[in-house]
Amino acid sequence: MKVRIGVGLGPRGGPGEFVEAIDHAEVLGIDSLWLSEVVFSEHVDPFVGMAYALSRTTNLKVGTGVAVLPGRNPVLVAKQLATLAALAPKRVLPVFGLQPARRVERQVFAVPEGRRGAAFDESMQLVRMLLEQDEVTFQGEFNTVESARVLPRPKRIDIWLGGSAPAGLDRVGRLADGWLGSFLTPEQARAARETIEAAAAAAGREIEDDHYGISLPVATDGVPAELLAMVQNRNPGVDPAELIPDGWAKARELISRYIQAGLTKFVVRPASQVPSIRSWLDDFAAGLKPLEADI
Repeated sequence: MKVRIGVGLGPRGGPGEFVEAIDHAEVLGIDSLWLSEVVFSEHVDPFVGMAYALSRTTNLKVGTGVAVLPGRNPVLVAKQLATLAALAPKRVLPVFGLQPARRVERQVFAVPEGRRGAAFDESMQLVRMLLEQDEVTFQGEFNTVESARVLPRPKRIDIWLGGSAPAGLDRVGRLADGWLGSFLTPEQARAARETIEAAAAAAGREIEDDHYGISLPVATDGVPAELLAMVQNRNPGVDPAELIPDGWAKARELISRYIQAGLTKFVVRPASQVPSIRSWLDDFAAGLKPLEADI
């Protein structure tokens, strides 16, 4: 199993910080850069950002952490993924989620009331078909396509999903190639992995052992009050230190515990705005990159 640790951008994540992060991550040999979907902000759009980053680098892998699937046209999603995979083979890492973290942004990804989960499942099914079949005719509750083709067809694109609710973990087992969680303790992440494995087995599927990961904010100047409030809302009753390490030494300890719990992929991001993304990446490479290994 391959332990790999990538990076995400901080709360600002605008174009200037993004370009600097791409270039310096490539120089440092960092495994991957992950782009959050935060529409009403400075953050770079994840699909546009992936294309730009891949065109500017030769080794850096780029992923979405996470992009919203329901409310997007599945044919266009499949076309975007296939195009990126053709331009940069083995460097495209799509992770999809059910809905934006910010409630106000849910209007952007409109689906019928109460049907978001069903829309997600149908969209995933259709994206898979388009990436794997020469021609697709499909009629569902939310999408109808006739003689649809996505070219060039990629050999394989692994699609991971986020989520930690029971229904979301079941969906990962039924439909996905991997899982990227967030705001879970190592013990909770182990239980989530076991739930996913059971769901996959029930569906006659198997997810590769090293396709389980977690997104992890690391604080280097205290944990912001806004992030603390989010954590307490997402995972009430849990000590925030179990979810947001304060400093690189504590981040190493926590990641080691996640590895013991069966996770091997990590997306580490600043918990707050940092003075210099370049310096932050230097500290990341020195503090966490040595944990990467094939085990």
